Amino acid sequence: MTDDRAMWIAGQHVVSSTGDWIDSEDPATEQVIGRVPAGGADEVDAAVAAAAAAFDDWRYTPANDRAELLHEAVARSHQHLDVLIELLTREQGKARPEQEEEAEWALTSLRYYAELGRNGSGRVIPSGEPRTQLNLVLKEPYGVVGAIVPWNYPLLLLSWKLAPALAAGNTVVIKPSEVTSLITLEWIERCFDHFPPGVVNVVTGTGPEAGEALVRHPEVRVVAMTGSVATGQHIASIAAPMMKHLHLELGGKDAFVVAPDADLAAAADALTYAALINAGQVCTSAERVFVPADRRDELAERVAAQVAVLRLGPGYAPGTDLGPLAADRFRDKVERHVASAVADGARVLTGGATPDRPGYFYEPTVLVDVDDDMRIMTEETFGPTIPIAAYRDLDEVIDRVNASPMGLGATLRSSDPALIKRFYEGVKVGTVWINDPLTDNYAGPFGGMKLTGGGRELGPEGLETFLETKHVHWDFDQTPKDWWFPYPED
Repeated sequence: MTDDRAMWIAGQHVVSSTGDWIDSEDPATEQVIGRVPAGGADEVDAAVAAAAAAFDDWRYTPANDRAELLHEAVARSHQHLDVLIELLTREQGKARPEQEEEAEWALTSLRYYAELGRNGSGRVIPSGEPRTQLNLVLKEPYGVVGAIVPWNYPLLLLSWKLAPALAAGNTVVIKPSEVTSLITLEWIERCFDHFPPGVVNVVTGTGPEAGEALVRHPEVRVVAMTGSVATGQHIASIAAPMMKHLHLELGGKDAFVVAPDADLAAAADALTYAALINAGQVCTSAERVFVPADRRDELAERVAAQVAVLRLGPGYAPGTDLGPLAADRFRDKVERHVASAVADGARVLTGGATPDRPGYFYEPTVLVDVDDDMRIMTEETFGPTIPIAAYRDLDEVIDRVNASPMGLGATLRSSDPALIKRFYEGVKVGTVWINDPLTDNYAGPFGGMKLTGGGRELGPEGLETFLETKHVHWDFDQTPKDWWFPYPED
């Protein structure tokens, strides 16, 4: 018996006009657990029309009222939290403690932007004629936002778009990943159905069908997407002629650097977490590790010993440390990267194989003797791998960190303040973690540089991205000005 769901458009359940469905699997068993409609252009048109119709009232809803509606979504989420976490775990796969953490992070985002949205809608600036003029800088919502959300953190990364977009006064059409559409529909239907119809909508379907139709729709003024560099480039090529506002958080190939003064036992603990949380399916996962040449073997042995005892299993099974990859095609990519590295001379210290069991599992893998030209060091792997390379000095490692065309984040383990300052000033990434990797601060902006995209989520910057700026110059005095035509003859 599968869990069949309908799309959510204008506060109503809607199925695909084609009658086609997309299966959703439990990645730990490879069993189908539900289906969602394979929506396309017709459903996107209906959802955008509903969002556009709702926008005129929603944009003028007082900010305090919008805040209370967001807080009510938090309250409803807590009422249904066990159901949400259970479905999230079965559909997405990571260990239940990580799912619980994701849910709480998502609700924190709703709380944060509910309050931030109350704080202002612009500013008054000094006027040229203070007695007769008023100059205002207004921050206004764009209109309809298209939110394209990935599968690795389907609630969290949705909340980082949905909460500020709604707090700013926009309406939203969500296109979830086809891998995690069930949990998205469950959350929106259960916890956001008190919003006015059309303010929040969900269209399920594939990227080429539903996703591309959403990007191409002329009434979608903002496209907010987390995903791969290739997908972001494709979206940008479509959106550019229509001058849409793009908010893109794309791929990462984050470096984890162990300084010469670092404690190796603590560094091994931090690295194992930074590389393997969510089985490495995190855009900020530590995917390139650099350690001083004379300390590489000791660090690698410590990490390999820790990794070798981690427990693979379904995310909902007690004691599981690492769940499966979210789908077979993601595991295939990890297998290719490891095999390619080994063929080019890398050595596997632990892992490096697909276990003989149902589910999309892959053994957490530690590699040494890697070089910077290997695919596992240049392309985003998005899986449970830890490739460890040696370096000579800080200037060299900063150059190697910056050699990646992506620039999302980087981690440094050190207690040397001069070295730390040189590192965070030298690396071209959006977030630098010193000693405590992958920790988010809701008041601090998150995003990348270079091919990772220039968007920022979280913090005031996360709200600003869903607001456009208008300058109002208001003169109370309607007397003709001396500098108007005709000009003096002299």
